[in-house]
Amino acid sequence: MTLARGPSVRHAAPRAPGVVDALFTNLRVIGAIMMRDGVMRYGHEDLGFFWVMGEPLVLTLGIMVMWTVTGSTHGHGVGVIPFALSGYTVLTLWRHMTARSVRVIRQNAGLLFHHNVKVLDVLMARAVIETVGILTAFFIAYIPLSLMGFIPPVRDSFILLTGYFLQAWFSFAVSLIIAGLSEMTEVLEQFVPPFLYLTLPFSGIFYMASWLPQEYRHVVLWSPLVNTMEMFRCGLFPLSVETNFSVPYTVVWCIVLTAIGIPIVEVAQRRVTLQ
Repeated sequence: MTLARGPSVRHAAPRAPGVVDALFTNLRVIGAIMMRDGVMRYGHEDLGFFWVMGEPLVLTLGIMVMWTVTGSTHGHGVGVIPFALSGYTVLTLWRHMTARSVRVIRQNAGLLFHHNVKVLDVLMARAVIETVGILTAFFIAYIPLSLMGFIPPVRDSFILLTGYFLQAWFSFAVSLIIAGLSEMTEVLEQFVPPFLYLTLPFSGIFYMASWLPQEYRHVVLWSPLVNTMEMFRCGLFPLSVETNFSVPYTVVWCIVLTAIGIPIVEVAQRRVTLQ
């Protein structure tokens, strides 16, 4: 008797994860870190996660009230309230991202034991929290102030958001460098607060480039912070208000600093995990 042989069964080799799978994995990791960071920073009780938006909102509204009560005005067709709201929104994004990147690798070293978690995921999660939270705070303040007539309607939302997200990118790129270097030398931690104060004259928060004499205007426009601030205000203020900025110039700064920051973070990560 002859036994018929059944069809052979072949086991397919496990498929290597593709680009799409890796992208979704990274997005899940970043989302989980965002939730963890938000809960650790703001807790479960009281206002909790609201302070992601509430903290910059309180700061911005406080400055607007102080300027209004003291009778400060900037003229040039710009009211004190929209000037303060736009300035402190963009400045808060810059200060929060950079200041909170000091020793961030060491503080989150425990997460690096998970295979899918990288330092860049931690930094990106923090950057997204700040970017979304502060932008939400801006619109929470802007909508009622606009309805009451204190702020003109947004003239060009595309320019406004482009300026804001370029500011977020630039701040993130600088935070990469600070996060990496702060793990290599303890001295840098002491220099970050003075560094942030020194950037105030070059942030554009207290002036617009068109208000300055021509020779000083060219100097301040070398600062990417001034360019993003002017871009944000260009989208918010009426067309009659002159603004000066260069998108390609700012993008080049962001690309160069990101290219410098990523290798620094990789080197710093190896130093931390070996300890």
